[in-house]
Amino acid sequence: MIQYIYLGRVDYGEGLRLQAEIAALVAEGRLQNVLLLLEHPPVLTLGRNADRSNILASDELLARRGVTVHEINRGGDVTYHGPGQLVGYPIFDLRTLRAPSGGRMGPVDFVRGMEEALIRLCGGFGVRAGRICGLTGVWCPADNGAERKIAAIGIHVARGITSHGFAFNVTTDLSDFALIVPCGIADHAVTSLEQGVKSPEGLPTLEDLAHQAARCFGQVFGEPVLAVESLTALRAQAASAPPQFPAEDTPLQIPAEVERLLGRAERPTRA
Repeated sequence: MIQYIYLGRVDYGEGLRLQAEIAALVAEGRLQNVLLLLEHPPVLTLGRNADRSNILASDELLARRGVTVHEINRGGDVTYHGPGQLVGYPIFDLRTLRAPSGGRMGPVDFVRGMEEALIRLCGGFGVRAGRICGLTGVWCPADNGAERKIAAIGIHVARGITSHGFAFNVTTDLSDFALIVPCGIADHAVTSLEQGVKSPEGLPTLEDLAHQAARCFGQVFGEPVLAVESLTALRAQAASAPPQFPAEDTPLQIPAEVERLLGRAERPTRA
């Protein structure tokens, strides 16, 4: 099961706090896989491998434009979030998912699955999209044969639980990407769904697009999807669920107290 919720515009710091809160609940088994869908005010994020020189704007310019900067623990370099961009944070337990090969899903399989979901999302609007070998994300071919990125992806995995996720350009002001070297790739061109569709006036709202994105995630990962009304409802669900512990937390030896309760307490040995 994938439960998802659209949160509207959320401050980036609050988004980080929500991810940590929900990741802890998923790790305890109080929640199933959760997909947070939202939009951020203008912000630059630097991943674990980021080179700060890939931020081209001065601190003064960023301050004047109201752009904040955050150093975070996802993979990848620098990226931009802003209005008109659908951001998705899948807080998933990889141990509950199966890879295409049939085994347990790993981080690379998960990223490929995210790419596939967003490729299908583009296809639903008649926009051609795909991958580029050796590069993470979703790309659209341009008329001149070049490729332009429509979605950036970067995740973090701890104890099998994912966080961070994707940024999908819908009606994003692409001029804001001039503030950075996107993902640390020189001559990196970007695009948006608005630029790709034949009738931009027919674009859905971000909230409507969030529902479509959730359905694509369900198709790719083979899970039913369920919309959650609010964070309050999600927290109430978690509060009513007893904690569960994954197999990795099973003790190597049955505690003596458990043995006693089962009537199998050790008897003293004779010399």
